[in-house]
Amino acid sequence: MSGIDASLPVAMFDSGVGGLTVLHECLVSLPQEDFVYLGDTACFPYGSRDPAQLRERIAAIAGLLLDRGAKLLVIACNTATAVAEDVVREVAAGHGVEVVPVVAPQAEIAAAITVNHQVGVLATPNTVASGAYRRALEARGRGLDVIEVGAPRLAPFIQDGSLFDEETMEMARSYCAPLREAEVDTLILGCTHYPLVAPMLQRILGRDVRLVSGGHAVAAAVQRTLDGAALSRSSSAGEGSYDFLCTGEAAAFREVGTRFLQMPLGEVERVTLGAGV
Repeated sequence: MSGIDASLPVAMFDSGVGGLTVLHECLVSLPQEDFVYLGDTACFPYGSRDPAQLRERIAAIAGLLLDRGAKLLVIACNTATAVAEDVVREVAAGHGVEVVPVVAPQAEIAAAITVNHQVGVLATPNTVASGAYRRALEARGRGLDVIEVGAPRLAPFIQDGSLFDEETMEMARSYCAPLREAEVDTLILGCTHYPLVAPMLQRILGRDVRLVSGGHAVAAAVQRTLDGAALSRSSSAGEGSYDFLCTGEAAAFREVGTRFLQMPLGEVERVTLGAGV
């Protein structure tokens, strides 16, 4: 039995609004829980930033959320998981709190459902360079061929809410070309922004390619972790709350975030991290 108060919220963070696709699945799967979400929009995108600087910043974000009180910390960002999961776990351990990352749960599902053992990963350059998905998939012991593609322009395009046009399709086709050539039957959407363009990717890759997003995988992992630590709130507790923090402009976060969450955001609190991060 954990010494943590089960009435505390589940905290999660992302480089921007992409992690709201993960939060959405958690709100649907765990409606009785309270959640607090921080979007580091002042530093978006993480995908091509210096990993050493990111590790320092992500440690500060984890500390901020845990100091406010949380019973579980979710890294709802693939790049943050890839470059700084160890740092987040170290910070969380000081608070006696467990961490749920986004990479391992997706790899577990992808390894289980692939038939031809050809698994694709579409992600940011930093996530691909880290090798996090390749290691997680190889650890499943199924002899998988892993095809990783870095997509530097895709997450900023989605966050900006840019229009879908023929140029957008050409960009997506260029990223998908190596995946089609490798005949992957399973594709990990290795960035929390990507579920918003899943229909476009599915059209390019074909309907038989299964897409594995972070939301479903993480929601299931959150449920298992809370149950295992006896920290789940009773389903009779009623509907939980969800609150939002961001490091950038609050109004902009609320406007774009509503599109990602597919639910009202309400008030968004702007926060600042310590000097140097």
